[in-house]
Amino acid sequence: MARDGDAILIAAQSGRALAAAARRAGLRPFVADLFGDEDMRALAAGYRALPGRFGAGPAARGVIAALDALAAEAGTPLGVVLGSGFERAPALMRAIAARHRLIGAAPATVAALKDPANLAALCARLGIPHPPLSLEAVPDPENWLLKRRGASGGGHIRPAGPGPVARGAYLQRRMPGTARSLTILADGRRILVIADTAQWTAPSPARPFRYAGAVEPGGMPPGVREAATAAVAALVEETGLCGLASADFLVDGTDWWLLEINPRPGATLDVLDRRTEPLLARHIDAAGGRLGATLALPPDAVATQICYAVERIPLVPPLAWPDFVMDRPLAGSRIPAGAPICTVRASGPDAQAARSEVRARAEAVRALIHREGDRP
Repeated sequence: MARDGDAILIAAQSGRALAAAARRAGLRPFVADLFGDEDMRALAAGYRALPGRFGAGPAARGVIAALDALAAEAGTPLGVVLGSGFERAPALMRAIAARHRLIGAAPATVAALKDPANLAALCARLGIPHPPLSLEAVPDPENWLLKRRGASGGGHIRPAGPGPVARGAYLQRRMPGTARSLTILADGRRILVIADTAQWTAPSPARPFRYAGAVEPGGMPPGVREAATAAVAALVEETGLCGLASADFLVDGTDWWLLEINPRPGATLDVLDRRTEPLLARHIDAAGGRLGATLALPPDAVATQICYAVERIPLVPPLAWPDFVMDRPLAGSRIPAGAPICTVRASGPDAQAARSEVRARAEAVRALIHREGDRP
């Protein structure tokens, strides 16, 4: 169980949301990530930059070296929470676990859930609706999507084409419906549903399924929510998943399909961490086998959305960022066209109002940074 002031290590592609969650839980976050955003650095008690994509070789050694340095700086940290980026690097997770206590899903659990063929086989055995999968070329590629194993964020998804499937990729059959997600706490045997959320995309020519944002509440139909909850519970019991995690679905009326399990705190952490009890504290407890009591749903709605650069930003200007902006890039940094600039947050009396406001704020921030960046 965490105590106020305890140190905790965080490693992720972007560690700001986890650092904010740690501070809300009364912890001191020591963060290693790829971006080093302005607000993340303000939250972190210590920081190390990570080199490129996670995996094997120099990148893996860089992650381990950064965590070792942060652990020495922190003193006696509780352990390490891993965010996005490790889903396709179970060997790196095992190497980290050999040196630091992992708080969350075990490497074997992540490997089992993020292997597309293994997840499909689990779903078939447990009777869970799941889109058909193929590792080889199909005769009707227009009905399939090409996905990359272990990837996240939707930017890797493409319409399938003719010809062989590239190494590290797979095909998933297109299904109708809208994107919904269940966020859960799990103790390796049981689950507690935290919330359901709705997601939407920010398509670009190169990334037609790029993730944009999420809103709570998500409006998952009650019958579907009950069936989806039972499906996730069965997968947790089968794989021993523990901690905060999420399950992504497509919902079409009363029909639904499980798309994937994200065995870590996910992109909706900013939306959901507004309960009476801090979610990272509950994550630590659940990872230790203590699931705890149900968390009450807040009365309002909250949405977040990633603000992407329409064109290249040569130098981010110094800005007085509005308080609803998160993941703030450092002044002087460069942002390629199509890359994330920041994340914005908005609330409202219902999901529609929150979603409308967050879109307006994203447009305002995008206009602000492009306008200020054009000034001499």
